[in-house]
Amino acid sequence: MNAKQSTLIGKLSLLVVAMFAFGYALVPLYDVFCDITGINGKTAAEPVSAEEAIVDTSREITIEFIARPNQQMPWIFKPEVRRMTVHPGEIHVMNYLAENPTIRSIVGQAVPSVSPGRAALFFHKIECFCFTQQYLAGGKDMLMPLQFYVDPALPAQYSTITLSYTLYDVTAQWQPDEHDNASEFGE
Repeated sequence: MNAKQSTLIGKLSLLVVAMFAFGYALVPLYDVFCDITGINGKTAAEPVSAEEAIVDTSREITIEFIARPNQQMPWIFKPEVRRMTVHPGEIHVMNYLAENPTIRSIVGQAVPSVSPGRAALFFHKIECFCFTQQYLAGGKDMLMPLQFYVDPALPAQYSTITLSYTLYDVTAQWQPDEHDNASEFGE
């Protein structure tokens, strides 16, 4: 191998390392960008208070509910209702149904997404099963509540908001604490 080939291989190797580093850094940069612009559809990860919400009876917003388990999650997971019409500022409770058809206990974690993404800034969860990991013994089922309201400041251009949850099996990472719905794993 001559000197030109060695130089070319060195430059190409450096380019591959730089591309990998850029790809690795892209995820946190994307998260920062989405947090700033509000276009990613993420909702708050912690509960909010509805004390200052004023109901706007002149408007109606349609909320669509979608639930899907990740491919590795064997639970049956679905919303109790698929669509609901609400007035901004009104507090509502909606349940999701979860069933573990296996014989083993599984811990799930729901990750929410709101569409359109900018509407996520106006969709407020007071209580949500997505705030904590959910334990479900084999062969059992449960209702998982969501208490929410739509902020009256939601721009008029939005008349429909879609709330989607993806449910993941996090049994391998589960560390029980006083906030979980099971005192110890394995009953």
